[in-house]
Amino acid sequence: MMSKEQVKIGVIKKKLDKGFGFITNSKTGKDIFFHATSCVAPQFEGLQENMTVNYSETIGKDGRAKAIEVVEK
Repeated sequence: MMSKEQVKIGVIKKKLDKGFGFITNSKTGKDIFFHATSCVAPQFEGLQENMTVNYSETIGKDGRAKAIEVVEK
């Protein structure tokens, strides 16, 4: 479960059929990658572009930030 300090708010900028997309952080305006396996509620198929979501960040194997625990706000 996400702690309040770690929860970020963003908007789904792009959702690709390949199973990933990008979220734009509402405070910073920066985009962050997310993968279908990081979606909690709704599942990836239920997410829509321009939908507001909560998420946490982690560092992926490639050393870049990515969104995890993506949930509709």
